Amino acid sequence: MAMDQEEIRRRIIELQVEHRDLDAAIDRLAAQLNIDDLTLRRMKKRKLQVKDALAQFEMRLVPDIPA
Repeated sequence: MAMDQEEIRRRIIELQVEHRDLDAAIDRLAAQLNIDDLTLRRMKKRKLQVKDALAQFEMRLVPDIPA
């Protein structure tokens, strides 16, 4: 099922919000004295997954330019 431009833009916004939220949560967790390393690693991994998905959706918005 192909997504239309508006759906892609909406998903990009959702991913940007999730990325910012993860960034803030990672900063808060890293600032704690008793750091849960496993949780921190999982959050960082999820943040990278969100960043990759965001890049893919953004590329879908850019029209193909003939070489």
